[in-house]
Amino acid sequence: MKHIVDLSWKQNVAFETDMDGHKVLIDANKESGGDDLGPRPKKLMLTALAGCTGIDVIMILKKMKVVPESFNVVVEGDLSDEHPKKYNKMKVIYQFKGDDLPMDKLEKAVKLSEEKYCGVSAVYKDVMDVKTEIKIIE
Repeated sequence: MKHIVDLSWKQNVAFETDMDGHKVLIDANKESGGDDLGPRPKKLMLTALAGCTGIDVIMILKKMKVVPESFNVVVEGDLSDEHPKKYNKMKVIYQFKGDDLPMDKLEKAVKLSEEKYCGVSAVYKDVMDVKTEIKIIE
């Protein structure tokens, strides 16, 4: 299987693509010469990780009959100082809200996502340190 993204230049330094029937526009901020018409491409790497593992965790928890009241995935990326500026470390914070959430099942769902199902996590772990934290917000 192969995934293909066709990114077309729109104006100045803004680009647009169609991903699975959804338009995605990326751009640089005004300080960098863009028009701030969309998110920066590098931050989409954080979004990809959050989305990939978030979908996995919710699907796994539903199978375990554990449905949190709310669930957020926060990804923090540390950038290198020199060019090319790249992420050299990431931290994934899983934030669950709900009553009587079983920590053992939350940990199992996160572990399965990170070690078996999330392809984004697997790629990132090959090239940088990726840490995990699980929080229950009551």
